[in-house]
Amino acid sequence: MDRTGSGRLLRRKILIVDDSTIVRMVATLILTNAFYRLVSAVNGEDGVRAAAAERPDLILMDVVMPKMDGLEACRRLREQDATKTTPIILVSTRGEPESVEKGFASGCTDYLTKPINARELLYTIRKHIGG
Repeated sequence: MDRTGSGRLLRRKILIVDDSTIVRMVATLILTNAFYRLVSAVNGEDGVRAAAAERPDLILMDVVMPKMDGLEACRRLREQDATKTTPIILVSTRGEPESVEKGFASGCTDYLTKPINARELLYTIRKHIGG
């Protein structure tokens, strides 16, 4: 957490991008209890727009989504100045080496597999943005 000039603590903001309501709910429960501020989007297109508007400290994004998948969204986020260096953690049911390799090739910072493991998720987020 960062401190403002007034001594108040600022909670880090995380953008959750996933088309599954249940996955967004689970991630919200885990991350709200860890004192992160959360915003969400339901597909890659909305995620790219939300990242530009919200300027999150970290993006947690599904790979398989309608309209625009997480790999394409990740590539687009890396092309924008505002999100060029924002940590992006891709989360997918696809954990085979080829899928993980495609994730990193798209520009992600880290890659986790579903189902989400709370301890692993929190460790990975804290590794990239603290909190």
